[in-house]
Amino acid sequence: MPPRLTIYPSRSPEGSLILAHGAGAGQLSPFMVRFARGMAERGISTATFDFPYITGGRKVPDRTPVLEVAWREALEAGRAKFGDLPTTIGGKSMGGRIASHIVSQGCDGVDSLVFLGYPLHPPGKPEQVRDAHLPAIKQRMLFVQGSRDPFGTSAEITSLIARLEAATLHEVPGGDHSFKVPGKTDGLDEIMDVVAKWIVQR
Repeated sequence: MPPRLTIYPSRSPEGSLILAHGAGAGQLSPFMVRFARGMAERGISTATFDFPYITGGRKVPDRTPVLEVAWREALEAGRAKFGDLPTTIGGKSMGGRIASHIVSQGCDGVDSLVFLGYPLHPPGKPEQVRDAHLPAIKQRMLFVQGSRDPFGTSAEITSLIARLEAATLHEVPGGDHSFKVPGKTDGLDEIMDVVAKWIVQR
C-alpha cells in the first residue's frame, strides 16, 4: 500500500515540498510537524509520509530497497496532489538520503532536493561515507548541516559539494544533527526561512 500523505497546504503556494522523516521518528514527530507547517506558512505546500516500518509499529528501519519504493510512491502521490507546482523533495537525515537515492537512480519531475542534516557517515566512522551516488544528481541540492553534526560536519559537507554539480550549503554554526546549538535559542525558524527562499530561487 502506498504511503499515506499528510498535507500542509499553503494559501498562496510558490512551490511544493515532499519531506521524509529520519530513522528515529515518523512524520508526526515535533520536528517534522513544525517544519512542514513552517514551510506551508512560507509559501511552500508540503507533504509528509511514514515509511512502512513506522506504519507497522517497528523501530528498526526497513531495508534500503523498501525505503526507496516507499519514497517513489510518496513522490508520485505528492505530485498528483500538488499539480503543476515545482517539486522539491528531501527530508531529515535518513529521509533525505533515500530521496537522493531515488533521484540519482532516475526520477522525473523533481526540481530540487533539500537535506536537513545529511547523514554522510555513521557517528565515529568517517571512513564509511554515503556519497558515491550524489555526483549523479543534476538537480539543485541544499544541504543544511550543523558544524558539529556527528553524522557529518558542515566542513565535511563543504568538501563534498565541491564535487557536486549544483549543491549549496547552509551551515548552522555550533549545530548538532538536529541543529541544536548549546546555550542558544531555537534557530529552526531561520533555517525554514533559508529553505523556503532557496526553493523558489530557480
